This record gives sequence, C-alpha cells and structure tokens, in this order.
Amino acid sequence: MAVTNRIRRSMIFLNTQRAALVKDAFVYHPDCVIFDLEDAVAEGEKDSARIQLYQTLKHVDYQGVERWVRVNALDSDLVNEDIRAAVAGGTEGIRLPKTETAAEVKEASAKITAAEKEFDRPVGSTMLMAALESPLGVMNAYEIATADDRMMGIALSAGDYTRTMHAKRTVAGTELFGARSQMLIAARAAGVMAFDTVYTDTDNEEGFKKELQLIKDMGFDGKSCINPKQIGITHEIFNPSAAEIKHAEHVLQAVNDSKENGVGVLTVDGKMVDVAWVEGAQRNLKLAKAAGIYKGALV
Repeated sequence: MAVTNRIRRSMIFLNTQRAALVKDAFVYHPDCVIFDLEDAVAEGEKDSARIQLYQTLKHVDYQGVERWVRVNALDSDLVNEDIRAAVAGGTEGIRLPKTETAAEVKEASAKITAAEKEFDRPVGSTMLMAALESPLGVMNAYEIATADDRMMGIALSAGDYTRTMHAKRTVAGTELFGARSQMLIAARAAGVMAFDTVYTDTDNEEGFKKELQLIKDMGFDGKSCINPKQIGITHEIFNPSAAEIKHAEHVLQAVNDSKENGVGVLTVDGKMVDVAWVEGAQRNLKLAKAAGIYKGALV
C-alpha cells in the first residue's frame, strides 16, 4: 500500500533513454525520480527504453530516493509492457498520464496486480499516482483519488490542461488557479497527496520560487521538476523555516502545558491560537524532521 509517512517535495522527470542521467540522478537528492516512458521517449525507442528502465531499477542503488515510472497512456498499445517492465524491475509506483475517470485507475490497478503476480511481487505493493491533464480529469479529481487503495496522490499537468481550456500560461498562474484549487480540495478530501505541474522556464529562478511559494501556501505536497537545479530550490521553499519550526514548537508546548488547566484558547508568540493549530504545527515539525532539520522530540 501507499507509503504516506515520507516527504515528496520534489519529483524529477528523467528521460529513461539517457543512461548517464538516469544512473546518477540520486546525487541531486530529489525525494522521488520519475522514469519517463511516455513523452520523453521517441515512438521507435519504446522497447529499448523499457530495457534501460528494467536494468536501472534492478541494478542502480538510488540510496533511498523513491522511484516512479510514468507509463504511456492507458488507451495505447504500449502500457501493458510498460507496466510489466516497471513492476518486474521493482518500481515503487506507477504514474498514470492523462487520467480522466476512476475506471481508468481501476483498469491500471488490475494490470499492476497481474504484473505483481507474474513477477512475484507482493500484491498491492506498487503505488499509483494519477496525472490530471484535462478539464474532465480535474472535474473527476475526487473520484480518481478514491478509485483504488493503491492511490498515493494526484498531480496536475498544465500543458494539455491549458491547451484544452484555450488558456494562456501566465507568470501569475491565474489560468491554473481553478484546477489547482479543485484538485487540492479533492486530494485532501480523499486523504492522498497533491503535486503541482512542472515549471518549464528553467532559467527563471525568481519566477520558480514565486510559484513554489504559491503552491506551498495553497497546501500542495510537492512539485514536479524537469531540471536538477530545481530540486534544491524546491526543498528550500517547502522546508519549514527556522521561525516556523520555532513557532510550531511553541504552539505544541503551550497546548500541552494548558491541557491540565482546561484552557482552549492561548496566546503564543503574540498570536491567538487554539487546538485547530495543533495539526499544522505537528505537520511542520514532521516535515522538518523528515528533512533532517529538526531533532526535537515533540513529534
């Protein structure tokens, strides 16, 4: 089943055909890598890419980095062999592109189950993540997120979405606000994770930081990346700051101290807080601990 107790701030796409890039990607310390068998691989190179994928999964030590595979679309004649190669190699999860319905998730899960049985892997051990790339996919986000126990999360893919919406990509991201909001609400209601789309202007570090801050403030769990230099920036923005860690400690300590007195509303660091703040404080400290920047014992 899905591993929920880990951070997934960064997910970097890798062209599975590029052996030099694929075998060394862990040195950039992403939380996850996504071996791409779809858009990055030319039509005539799909078979060789699968062989490269299998060998990489079997023989390269990723030192704790979670390994995902983006397969080709479910309605293609490629997806069955993609899933078989990924599961045989031992991938942690499958990213399903262009997902629009819960039925597609269930169909993909059935294919994964067959592959797990074929290659003697525990049934249910391979996670699923669905990419929402169309208005219909976004509209069905909750049904998709709750379609199967394998579901770890849902991810927005803005390229096809903005095209089908007849929208223009902007720096402010106004055209994506509705999709981001609906997808995030669906993910939280379903109890799965939510990931934002890639930022394609790799030379615009300031713009990338602003978009990261926006999606962090909205509540996303992480960002899809296309360049190794985006990984460190993503972690920098998503990690709780020293001030946020300190405030979270103060909140939890104050709440713990007040339990004996039956106090429901407190003032912490000059701000009024109540028990509703506890979950956010705990989440910040858990994230900080997982990132290795908090050594305390409050979580």
